[in-house]
Amino acid sequence: MKKVRAIVIDDSAFMRKIISDILDNDPRIEVVAVARNGEDGLNKVIQLSPDVVTLDVHMPKMNGLQALQRIMNEHPVPVVMLSSVTKAGAEKTIQAISSGAVDFIMKPSGSISLDIRDVEEEIRKKVILASTVKVNPTQETAEDNIQSTKTIANIDRKKRYRRSIVAIGTSTGGPKALQKVLMELPKDIQAPIVIVQHMPPGFTKSLADRLNSICAISVKEAVHGEILQSGTAYIAPGGFHMKVENVGMSLAIALDKSPPLKGHRPSVNNLFSSLQHIKNYNKIICILTGMGNDGTDGLQQLRLHDASAISLAESVETAIVYGMPKAAVNAGLIDYEISLQEIPGLIVKQLR
Repeated sequence: MKKVRAIVIDDSAFMRKIISDILDNDPRIEVVAVARNGEDGLNKVIQLSPDVVTLDVHMPKMNGLQALQRIMNEHPVPVVMLSSVTKAGAEKTIQAISSGAVDFIMKPSGSISLDIRDVEEEIRKKVILASTVKVNPTQETAEDNIQSTKTIANIDRKKRYRRSIVAIGTSTGGPKALQKVLMELPKDIQAPIVIVQHMPPGFTKSLADRLNSICAISVKEAVHGEILQSGTAYIAPGGFHMKVENVGMSLAIALDKSPPLKGHRPSVNNLFSSLQHIKNYNKIICILTGMGNDGTDGLQQLRLHDASAISLAESVETAIVYGMPKAAVNAGLIDYEISLQEIPGLIVKQLR
């Protein structure tokens, strides 16, 4: 079996050594080079054409963000960022993911993590996954009539209501996909948007703040008990499940720390299934890029109680990881399987 060829870029000699050892101890991976800074790393990426790169966020001379941008422009390759769990680290990591990095790994205790072996399985797993993804998914131009739409399901759509809600679930590659979708939604969109993005505590706030700064709609990290407002997107906080509940004539956010569902908290299944209890609303469900199948069970539960809900999935042509969308498509639960570029237009069209 062909090994995944990796380059490790980190300014710490200790971190270069320990991460290289972690990867080399997996028979599926071969570390072909290490680099002490972004400039050195870029040169080795161009020279050796690896399958995947691990890249530290904080480095001198050419930091991780600068190196990532150069790699994406000059020699695109899947990149996994390593970041410290700090506010500044979270902000830079979100920028990196939005700029093309596939995924990120949190260093347990700062830039030089003596306990990095606590996450060695995660490191190997994410490097293997990253080596399989498309760095430059097909870019398509959306047209008003959504000509490339594939209609998958054939479910009754006669029921339409005055009020609507949009729910989005995503994982690996999600921050960049969310940016594309939310930036295209109009400020006066007549629906709230609730989002589960698989992400640990400390990072969802930075994601929400970044999206809020570049989108016409408002984007925020969800707060327990908050009443949903049209034109606002609510991102589930890392470490909390998020549901939508009826509060009088309105809808509100409900957060809890019940056990992870199939390894996820927040869980897309949890969010989607909670919508079965919401009556007299048009429900638009969207599954974007992500590994695994989170969202399929929740969408199935919703379907059993509300056959009028409309479901969209990102197509294989643009999904960085075609796992979550594929699971829902294969289960026969998706009405429209379309490119990422077409999703905002179809959401707006359905709300009309």
